[in-house]
Amino acid sequence: MEEISVGKGASGDLATHIINILNRLGLLMVRPHVIDDGVVNAVRTFQQMRGLSVTGIVNSMTLRSLDEAQWKLGDRSLYLQPSPLLRGDDVATLQARLTEMGFDCGRVDGVFGSKTESSIREFQKSVGVAADGKCGPATITALIRLTRTVSGGAPSILRESATQKDRGPSLANKIIVLDPSCGGEDRGICVNGVEESEVVYDIAQRLEGRLLALGVGVFLTRGANNSPSELERIAFSNATNADLIVSFHAEEYENEVAHGVATYYYGAQAHGIHSVVGERFASLVQREICARTDLLNCRTHSKTWDLLRLTKSPTVRIDVGYLTNPGDAGRLSRPDFRDVIAEAVVIAIQRLYLASEDDAKTGTLKISDLQRAGLRR
Repeated sequence: MEEISVGKGASGDLATHIINILNRLGLLMVRPHVIDDGVVNAVRTFQQMRGLSVTGIVNSMTLRSLDEAQWKLGDRSLYLQPSPLLRGDDVATLQARLTEMGFDCGRVDGVFGSKTESSIREFQKSVGVAADGKCGPATITALIRLTRTVSGGAPSILRESATQKDRGPSLANKIIVLDPSCGGEDRGICVNGVEESEVVYDIAQRLEGRLLALGVGVFLTRGANNSPSELERIAFSNATNADLIVSFHAEEYENEVAHGVATYYYGAQAHGIHSVVGERFASLVQREICARTDLLNCRTHSKTWDLLRLTKSPTVRIDVGYLTNPGDAGRLSRPDFRDVIAEAVVIAIQRLYLASEDDAKTGTLKISDLQRAGLRR
């Protein structure tokens, strides 16, 4: 999708389309002819609800989310089609209902892929509906009649937790994808004498070395001189069958006072779902980094960014600091500081797989502890 930016004062067909959707969603009581302050506030509210960056400006991702939000289950037939795949709240509702009944759609992400089609076929077979993998009127009627809840927790959350637990506590033989942002000619945020591309790639390399020493299989989504698109990074990550995906970014803000580290995981308030492993890992990463550095704790947050939403494995994004803040930029320019961040992430990864009785207090484990534990095994 071509990148767009529709903000205050915009008019025309696209602005009218945005205003009409916000009105239908109940976020806008009147329909002005231009994007005014009321529309901007409605966009901000929508972005907050959908786990998007809250800017009040409609970019390509916000526009796509607005279009997805229009669809309710039953508005249209749902089926697997060539790229682009069908997306919408109706798809997410379908996935959630199938999951509640024990049919494995994978992640509830609102994208109609092959796993969703397969689960529909299984459902159709079980209720005696033609097993064509399409969600039409007959299938929707059967879903409405037979939907039930499963006690003991959401099945998708139980599956994700069980998969993580089954992998065992050892880091050896696990697969982790490291995704440093930018790359090549894209230097990212460049301010206060520090380049985002260089900083995050260096952290990823330091982390790669530590993980390899612990027997982990490591993949980087890019090298020093290339910059894959976000979709290419997602496709590469999914092809590795990774246990975890860790993406590194830097942040900027118009006011240099903004500073600190934040970690993000997949979660959609609108659909009431999130990655339970991603949330736990994000919490561990955030706590370890803040315990070992003097970076301000900007907390963990659920988002629906494509890198978090479309990756099959638990994924977190770490914004390691604001390069527009002289203090954060100065810290991240130092190799020893980047070493500390890399060590904090390794410890967080290990703690994710430890049983609660074997876990240690935040900020106390060291790489040498993990290496000795590996030798004992």
